[in-house]
Amino acid sequence: MKNKYVLILLCFVSTFANAQWQEKGRAFDLAHLERHQFKLNLLSPGFTYELGIFKNQSISTNLGLATATYEEGYVFGLAMNNRYRYYHNFHRRERLDKNTSGNSGNYIAAAQAIFFSQLRIATDVEGPDDFNLGFYGMVYGIQRTYEKGFNFNLELGAGYYKGDGVPDGYGPLINFTFGWVATKRKKKDPYLD
Repeated sequence: MKNKYVLILLCFVSTFANAQWQEKGRAFDLAHLERHQFKLNLLSPGFTYELGIFKNQSISTNLGLATATYEEGYVFGLAMNNRYRYYHNFHRRERLDKNTSGNSGNYIAAAQAIFFSQLRIATDVEGPDDFNLGFYGMVYGIQRTYEKGFNFNLELGAGYYKGDGVPDGYGPLINFTFGWVATKRKKKDPYLD
């Protein structure tokens, strides 16, 4: 039920952000964030889509292999990860003449992950065979995209694992992806003509 509300919120934010982009001028432009960024993940087969919604904020979704580890045990399989990111160091990176294209920056994010029972490969959590597991918490992340399009993203955080038919508990979240950004990226200074 909660997942339905998250999906509705993402659709609303996306629609609102698109309406803002219809305005002309820099007041509504995303100086550093990419409006749309699609990444193919190579180490953990899957993909990531990130949508810039405000000046330093984006939402992203990722589908790929992941492991959930919490008090009750572990779950390994295909998972959907959703983030609401706030990038806090774009201006500092720009002052130091470092790359900000491809959303290269550090961020704090509200995080959600869903481990679906139908896509699970292994688990040692006691309970029924058919259970889903959700993660809700906060992460700190570092993302870098290089000139040829290669990208890495590292996240560390903690939160609450909510089981659907299995016990709940607290645990860490560690996420690392390495891949290639398939969409065109902004130039170093988006306002240079």
